[in-house]
Amino acid sequence: MAAKRVQLIAAAVVILTAAVLAKVLEPRELMARSAASLNLEQVVPRQFGKWRLVPEISPVAPADPEGYVQPDPYSARFYSQEVARGYTDGQGNIVMLMVAYGPVQNYRLKAHRPEMCYTAAGFRVSGTTGARLAYRDGAAPLKMTRLTAERESRFEPISYWMRVGNDVSNGVIDRQLIRLKYGLRGLIPDGALIRVSTVGLPQDASFKLQDQFIRDLLAAVPQNELTFFTGKT
Repeated sequence: MAAKRVQLIAAAVVILTAAVLAKVLEPRELMARSAASLNLEQVVPRQFGKWRLVPEISPVAPADPEGYVQPDPYSARFYSQEVARGYTDGQGNIVMLMVAYGPVQNYRLKAHRPEMCYTAAGFRVSGTTGARLAYRDGAAPLKMTRLTAERESRFEPISYWMRVGNDVSNGVIDRQLIRLKYGLRGLIPDGALIRVSTVGLPQDASFKLQDQFIRDLLAAVPQNELTFFTGKT
């Protein structure tokens, strides 16, 4: 009987300690608050290199989570800014770009992966795999995810990556570990989704074209804004 009482007391102490630690370690400072003001419409260039804007193109938009309820007053919506554009290389090829920014990336409010957005839009998603892209001399390769979305006759290879705080994540577990890292420092990271896709080309040709588009895009972004896309390397 005494041994059981000791076990109950010990369990209660563990639960209480965990609750206290969770409260003490709860992130409170938004990284977005200390960041410079950002206007995606200005940061994402409308033309660069051989790429020119195609106004009538509308990429698939990120979807809010079903039943989402705003958890705090810092963010009025899932993403606070979105830029969705189509670009042509002048040779008949079109690349669609989606850049979405969210000031709060925590366990209650976190960027949606394109796998979820396209599935919600009625696409069948397959072939998800990781990739690395060398985009600039001296910089670490950019970690990306590739996949293919299909709906009826539409075949759309996709490349994307997510920035969480100062890190680029590649995978659900990776993002959770990054958020935990910032949480232990009392920080709530902001985040961004950068996604490119193409329609009308075979998969290999699509990814090759997307890689060139990403390199050209990042080369055209002002140096002081580059970390928004790539994190701090």
